[in-house]
Amino acid sequence: MRKICLFILILFLTCSCAFAQQNVSFVYINGSNNNNAKMANWFDKGVKDFHKVLRQKFLTNKTIQKYLQAESEQLNIKEDPIIFFWGYQSKQDLDFLKNKLELSKAVSSSGAYIARSLFTQCMHDAIWIQKPHHMMLVLEKLNETVKKEAEEGNHVVLYGYSAGTFITYEYLFRNLRYINLEELLKNYNANEEVMKLVKNNPRENTCISALLENSANIGTISQSGKFLLNPNIEQLKENYLKIDDYTNKVCAPKDKVVGVVNYASPLPLFYSDLADDDYDQNYTGTEMIKHIYEKGIFFLTINFREDPLGIPTNSNLKISEIKEILNTDFDNPQGLIYDNSGVWSKRPFPMAHTSYWKAKNTFAKAIVNTFVNGYKFQYDESTK
Repeated sequence: MRKICLFILILFLTCSCAFAQQNVSFVYINGSNNNNAKMANWFDKGVKDFHKVLRQKFLTNKTIQKYLQAESEQLNIKEDPIIFFWGYQSKQDLDFLKNKLELSKAVSSSGAYIARSLFTQCMHDAIWIQKPHHMMLVLEKLNETVKKEAEEGNHVVLYGYSAGTFITYEYLFRNLRYINLEELLKNYNANEEVMKLVKNNPRENTCISALLENSANIGTISQSGKFLLNPNIEQLKENYLKIDDYTNKVCAPKDKVVGVVNYASPLPLFYSDLADDDYDQNYTGTEMIKHIYEKGIFFLTINFREDPLGIPTNSNLKISEIKEILNTDFDNPQGLIYDNSGVWSKRPFPMAHTSYWKAKNTFAKAIVNTFVNGYKFQYDESTK
């Protein structure tokens, strides 16, 4: 009997230890010009070498442990990085374009041909991923990766490199569950009949991708960035009642994405239309930012100062300033949006964009410092 009791006690303690451990997976997303075996190997090796250094710095930093681990839980970052490589998907298009360039070689000056080839090689993938039908396919695959980690009990931090920053941004915007349908429909002037149905049949928070899902058809986003409700009232009501199914199908797992780190980021160059007064994403953009802060998600941008493609994403603001600009309030804010584009890599500028893993100690330290300094700056009103 004593042996049985001892066995049960050991089993209980083992289960308790496993339960008290919060697992976090780092998912690394590649950038442009990574669409052949050589570049895939370069990305894979660089990430794996870098991950060892970064993981150790995260596990030994008290501020990061405070924010990333739940109360009374031990933080554990998986030893193996998750490599999300989308480069091969653009290869067919790039090969087609290279063939067209070869045809132009006979009629172009050598200087023009070289410039054209360099521009194509550097910019093709960044332009390719911007096209909605390409982006949607990549986001679906990324969501499958995140869901797989969530099913294994892991939280996820996304690392977007170069054009990979477009993917992390779009994933947050389109897949996070920050849309309260009652508030959305009220904001976009749904009629009384629809609002009565919504009040009597509340649904879980959903995401932009679920609203735009062909079968769900709650609405669409216009070219100007404005959300437009489905004008067919009966269809809208019917689809609303089924929205939870679409949410579970296409949205990110609930509360499993805990952070994003973008680096070598040209995001403002390709998303400058967000600053256009005629481009309307005010409601959804504000709701996404509220979700980031209220769910304790961190969104960091780190660029080497020598990186010619590393463009600051935002001006760093106090939490009080963000509330004032958005004209909204946050419920117990714990998240972070912070930019550090002045990291000194000590690399010549032509090589800086591809040197983040080579300067792995500098880069890993910069991520940790950005996290720590960002929280201190944003929430401590006495800090400048």
